[in-house]
Amino acid sequence: MTALSEFPITRRWPPRRPDVIQLYTLNTPNGIKTSVMLEECGLDYDAHRISIGDPEDQFTPEFLSLNPNNKIPAMIDPNGPDGQPIGLFETGAMLIYLGDKTGKFLPASGAARYHTIQWLMWQMGGVGPMFGQVGYFHRYKGSEIEDPRPRTRYYNEARRLLGVLDKQLQGRDWITGEYSIADMATGPWLRTVRVNYEAEAETGMDGFANVRAYLDRFLARPAVRRGIEVGAA
Repeated sequence: MTALSEFPITRRWPPRRPDVIQLYTLNTPNGIKTSVMLEECGLDYDAHRISIGDPEDQFTPEFLSLNPNNKIPAMIDPNGPDGQPIGLFETGAMLIYLGDKTGKFLPASGAARYHTIQWLMWQMGGVGPMFGQVGYFHRYKGSEIEDPRPRTRYYNEARRLLGVLDKQLQGRDWITGEYSIADMATGPWLRTVRVNYEAEAETGMDGFANVRAYLDRFLARPAVRRGIEVGAA
């Protein structure tokens, strides 16, 4: 606990096992990314549920001390670089870190590494923000707005992104050919369109056969099923 005591977040969410990774999360698409990666890598970790609807959680000084952007997930690895603890936020950074730490699901060098990272960035810069707006205008508070233009804009952009993915998946089981952090970043957002937003028709997902088959493959993985449940309780 000596190393982790330097992190103020541990005062509010005490580590149950201070020698393993501490994950602060909820089973949202972004939260699921990291828990799936931890499960796929076989890394031991403690999960702490952070309620994004409760200002007593994500906006507390303790949580902000680890993630000043007040979003989930965030994590602390007590066994970071040079044996020193490291705290991280932003899922893209966390996935790259875990890939480098374990040597899994992210090539160590060469063109394959950068191809994987480019598709991770595609998810971070496009799929996540645009699909999130679909959810807001289709399912949540934005659905009360009568003006159809915002809703239509994000339906159309989601459809365009799904078309990019569908083409990339032609002849491939996974985005880059090999299962990678790019899939762990993208799959949870596709699941959310299907399960949480119920917007497959509006986004055109129901018409992209490669995307639908890809999502089924992703959800069939045992580590994915386990990772989805993390942060739910």
